[in-house]
Amino acid sequence: MKLASFLPPAGTHPLHGEVRDDQVVAFADGSTVLSRLVGGSRAPADGDAYPLERVALLAPFVPRAIFGIGLNYRAHAAESGQEPPPRPIVFMKLPTSIAAPGGPIRCPPPVEELDYEGELAVIMGAHGRVAGYAVADDVTARDLQRREPQWTRAKGFDTSCPFGPWVTTAEQIRNPEDLRLRTWVNGELRQDARTNDLVFGVQELVRFISETITLVPGDLILTGTPSGVGTAMDPPRYLSSGDVVRIEIEQLGAIEHAVA
Repeated sequence: MKLASFLPPAGTHPLHGEVRDDQVVAFADGSTVLSRLVGGSRAPADGDAYPLERVALLAPFVPRAIFGIGLNYRAHAAESGQEPPPRPIVFMKLPTSIAAPGGPIRCPPPVEELDYEGELAVIMGAHGRVAGYAVADDVTARDLQRREPQWTRAKGFDTSCPFGPWVTTAEQIRNPEDLRLRTWVNGELRQDARTNDLVFGVQELVRFISETITLVPGDLILTGTPSGVGTAMDPPRYLSSGDVVRIEIEQLGAIEHAVA
């Protein structure tokens, strides 16, 4: 099941529903994406149906917590000139970091080196279990990341986490650690990898974070980015106003957003 939040054509109030092929069907019972993650219901949506191309997809929900993982692809660690870490590097973004899958991303005034990071997002459900997956962009201010030992400002600024286009429930994805992930900037392919290059897999990350923090339904874990980020290019190539980032993960769909 694919769970989505959206604005219907000419609508002003968000609806929640199920994506089926080229349509999105609203939940008539008042369900939201988050309530479905909490309760685990997979009952089909039975409300009004809208053509997918005519709705505006929103962020599926706003999570309580967003956990990011640094240097979690072997090839990305290598392009960064570092060894894979012995244990996960965990940082956090804020709920205000969330943006719709279509953006826009807003670059903070002090930032001059804005970068993309295409990532597999893990969405938690009840009882510490994984409920689903989505596509995310861990947008990063590289200049702040280099200057400041804590990454909160570099990675937690407003709109630094577009995700979606919907939540694909976990039972639909047989092996999340063997999915193709690709990122384009203005149509140029920058990242092309598989999640089998992850240093720490999905369940390892869930267990590691859960050692000290109770994960609740809707918490997001961004599992890290593969090689091909702008800062690792020679010379580095950062994002500018008007640039368009597209991130696609097989079986999960794609998000595409512009830099304001």
